[in-house]
Formats: sequence, structure tokens, C-alpha cells
Amino acid sequence: MAIHHPHPRATWCDPVSGATLDGRALMQEMAGRRAVLLGETHDVAEIHRWQMHVVAALHQLQPRLAVGFEMFPRRLQPVLDRWVDGQLSTAAFLAESEWDTVWGFPAEIYLPLFHFCRQARVPMLALNCHRPLVTRVGKEGWEAIPEEERDGVTPAAPATPAYRRWLFDLTGAAGRAPGTDGPIFAPEDRAFDRFVRAQQTWDRAFACNIARALGDGTADLVVGIIGRGHLEYGHGTPYQLADLGVTDAAVLLPNQDETLAVDPERRLADAVFRLDRPEPPAARRSRARLVAG
Repeated sequence: MAIHHPHPRATWCDPVSGATLDGRALMQEMAGRRAVLLGETHDVAEIHRWQMHVVAALHQLQPRLAVGFEMFPRRLQPVLDRWVDGQLSTAAFLAESEWDTVWGFPAEIYLPLFHFCRQARVPMLALNCHRPLVTRVGKEGWEAIPEEERDGVTPAAPATPAYRRWLFDLTGAAGRAPGTDGPIFAPEDRAFDRFVRAQQTWDRAFACNIARALGDGTADLVVGIIGRGHLEYGHGTPYQLADLGVTDAAVLLPNQDETLAVDPERRLADAVFRLDRPEPPAARRSRARLVAG
């Protein structure tokens, strides 16, 4: 059972023991990993400031670092490359990356991190897949998708019962009847498969693109900027990374509350940082997404 521990601002906490962690030692440990995944709630500006600070600290310790972003599908990788290379203005980068239609959250809360990557010449990686692939896999399953239409994504390792339960509770799926699959009463119901398959397509896409960058020599450490729903409790992308052979991925999460729910029986993340909260969440400018981020 979780116990709520005080979590002072500007401190790192172990979400299993509740112990305060030394930030310098934590960053040195993280710099030795192959992947460090920074979970976010997309509309909170302070989280993106925190991500930039962590990336900057890790870059000082591991210069062969790349930053991967859930926000960009893989087809836009050339745009990210031109941005980091200094070929695009900010306005041109946002236009060519189709920011308002592909992502839609206010660009200004992400731009400091984008500018850091450009200024420090840190490679930016497009981690996402073509959105229609997610819809198709959710509806039809992997077997129905020709390999040449999978956008470089391999079939996901099967979801564990714990992940299905977590998604079921997180999404409030009980009683829903998505599409024509019938109502959902439990996480094991086949009617819930459609959502799980869709979610795992994102999980696997992020993992495949991180593993690809590590494998082809792009970077020795990839920092992933990913919705926290794909990362918590080692589910989602960390699980898929392990299936791809990247077994030392770490997850760092932010906390905006005065306390942290510490659970000795389940590890939420490797460490959690307590944020300041100077602004309310930012309004989104475009479509909703089917994602537990």
C-alpha cells in the first residue's frame, strides 16, 4: 500500500523507499545508462523546463547524447536534422514539422528544449510512427499489417497482465464499448485488446527508434521525451526496450504535489523530482489523441 511522503521542491526522491537522493550522484548514474526516459504531462510547461535541465546535465557528463521526442513521427526526421544543423528558422521548423497538426500543444513550452538541442548540436530523434498505423493495429492487429507498411516498427512484446490492469484502471475503461468489440468489464476482456494494441504500438515505436539510434552509433545515450503513461512502473516503452535488448533504461518522472505516494511493492520510476508550478496547464490547439500520456 502506498504511503504519502513529504516531497520538498527541488529534490529527487526514491519512489520505493521515500529517501531523498543526491542529484549529482543520480545524474552521474544516469549518464552511464543507454536510455533515460523523462516522463511528461504534455500541457505542463514546468515539466518541459525540468526536462531541459536534466538533458543539459546529462550532456555535460555524456556528450554522445541524443534526445528522442514522442512529438515527431519518423517521417519528419529530416526536418529535425535540418533544425539541429542550423538550416531552419524557428517558424520554418514549426511549419515543416507540422507542429500544429501533428502535436498541437503550444510550441512555446517545448521550444527551450528544441533550442538547447540546436545550440549544443545534440541530435534530435523522431520517435513516433505514422498515426494511421496505430489505428490499424488497434483495429486489425499486427498480422493484418504488411511489413512494408509498419513504419519500421516491429511487433510489440505481449502486454503483461499488470500492464493491462494498469491501463484499465488509468483509462477508466470499465463498462465502455469501443467500436463494435463489445463492453469491457475487466482488463482481460478481448474487447480491451483494441486499446491495448494501439497503446503498445506507440510503446514499441518509441522503443524501436531509441534502439535503432543506439545500434547505428547515433548516440551512446538516448534521452526520451515521452508521455509518462508510456513509462510508469516499467510498463510500456521500458518493457519494449528490454525486449529489444536495451535492459538498462531508466525512468525519471516529475511530481507537482507536496507529497509523493511511495509504494515499497511497485517501482513507479528510478527517481522522481519535485517541481515548482508557476503556471496552469497550457491549452491544446488541435485534436485529441488516443494515448495514456
